[in-house]
Amino acid sequence: MGGSESKEELVAMENHHWYAKFMKACPSGELSLYECKKLLTLDNASAEAISYVEKVFNTFDTNKDGFIDFLEFIAAINLVIRGKIDQKLKWYFKLYDADGNGTIDKKELISIFTAIQAINGNQELSPEDFANVVFQKIDINNDGELTLDEFINGVESDEYLLEMISKSFDLSNVLKVIQSGRRHSI
Repeated sequence: MGGSESKEELVAMENHHWYAKFMKACPSGELSLYECKKLLTLDNASAEAISYVEKVFNTFDTNKDGFIDFLEFIAAINLVIRGKIDQKLKWYFKLYDADGNGTIDKKELISIFTAIQAINGNQELSPEDFANVVFQKIDINNDGELTLDEFINGVESDEYLLEMISKSFDLSNVLKVIQSGRRHSI
């Protein structure tokens, strides 16, 4: 074996590493929203930051049982680490679409971007300016709503928006917390 491990072996070892971390943090095999907030040390976080974490949690809770199990967790990790840009954009769209109606309006975009700023700190644009730029650039039919196709095609074809959205939704800080095992007692 030596230094010539196959890609599958490396992925298996990495998944084993994540499984060990997940089970150490969640011996029950399930992560609740409460435990997630404790894991990320959100005790004194703003309402916007907590709202963002709740939205991310609910997006990754694909079976909507109120818990993230290991399969949902590893799917989330793989999206963040290895996901292709169109996969990430579909996830971002789902996160933005707060009411689940299949479109994003400015109010939804402002809400989620406000929450993101609360976690990631200051951005170069205010949430309102960010929403205006996004809609100005990619709302092709000017109806005040973005469909999934408008969103993906618009962001993929605009380098500035792609970079801005990618930076805004960088979840690597969350992964660092999980990897380091930092955790308060639950």
